[in-house]
Amino acid sequence: MPAEAAVSGMSVLLVSPDSTGGIGRHVQMLAEGLSARGVRVTVCAPPATLSRFDFAAHGIAVAPAPTGSARGWRRARPALRRLAAAHDITHAHGVRAAAVAASAGARPLVATWHNAPLGSAPRRAVHRALELYTARHSALVLGASPDLVERARRAGASRAELCEVAAPALPTTTCSDIDRSSLHDPPRVVAIGRLHRQKRLDLLIDVAADWPAGPQRPEFLVAGDGPLAAALARLAANRRAPIRFLGARRDIAALLADADVVVLSSDWEARPLVAQEALAAGTPLVATDVGGVRALVGDAAVLVPPGDAVALGAGLRRVLEDAALRQRLRARGPMQAGTWPTVDEMVDRIAARYLDLSSTSSSGPQLAERDTPPDAGDRPAEH
Repeated sequence: MPAEAAVSGMSVLLVSPDSTGGIGRHVQMLAEGLSARGVRVTVCAPPATLSRFDFAAHGIAVAPAPTGSARGWRRARPALRRLAAAHDITHAHGVRAAAVAASAGARPLVATWHNAPLGSAPRRAVHRALELYTARHSALVLGASPDLVERARRAGASRAELCEVAAPALPTTTCSDIDRSSLHDPPRVVAIGRLHRQKRLDLLIDVAADWPAGPQRPEFLVAGDGPLAAALARLAANRRAPIRFLGARRDIAALLADADVVVLSSDWEARPLVAQEALAAGTPLVATDVGGVRALVGDAAVLVPPGDAVALGAGLRRVLEDAALRQRLRARGPMQAGTWPTVDEMVDRIAARYLDLSSTSSSGPQLAERDTPPDAGDRPAEH
């Protein structure tokens, strides 16, 4: 039976933390795809996230709830308990959202882990505690990268599998220039993403500041917004780095098509959307070899060690100075992108897992009232 016909009539509750980027976009694509297949979908998330991704405008039922902090969880649990009881499946995204859903007694519970623990030792310890808690109380843990799947297995998940988070297709009309053989004058290096510590844009500032002056010194462009916007602008000014901060942009496809090279300097990534978009557009990519990046890009990008501005600069110079390499990357990018699941294929694969779980509605251990998630405190958005 086709997946669309099989899931029609099912009801799914999607739970999201506060998100400004990848998690929210993934939940949005999943909600719209499931709804198009006849699934009754409700998205439960903080009001800002529901507004940012405009779920209601696409006909998706929404339920505002403070799912982003420990204080909010105590208020969110009663509502989540009622919502979960009214749906066949609860699917929570991020370990914090999964923890509050588990504590509300949602069964069967699917948890997608999107991020590895980063930051200070206390923050990493809290993240691991939440992983252990959600692994115990989820019928299925989906990891956005192979290392997250392995973490879930080590945390005791009864079932842990890879979820290949797809990127939405780019408008083709803006990608017509990807076959050019010459560089811009000066060359154009573009970074796109949330201005957050994980993205390590301080390394790109170091690269720009240390690049020798002259006609071949690239123009460095950074598109995105986030909590470090002001601090990064000050750092670039203090270091006299030739970087332009463009702010939040909606014309990502145009930026990619007009870039000579895209740079991703993160400390960790699962399946970064910007890497998928760059390769699909045929734009050369230099990225740090972290998380799920190597498995995602294969030999279609130049990979460098994380946390190393010298290596990052060398990778960029290699691409900008080697026309044959640029041409190979432009050709290999779309070929590699063709091996990834489309959004429709991703939704079908997740829907098939829902069907499997709904056939045994008692999936997962039952939760005692005193069994509550670790205190995660007030944390920033899970992207």
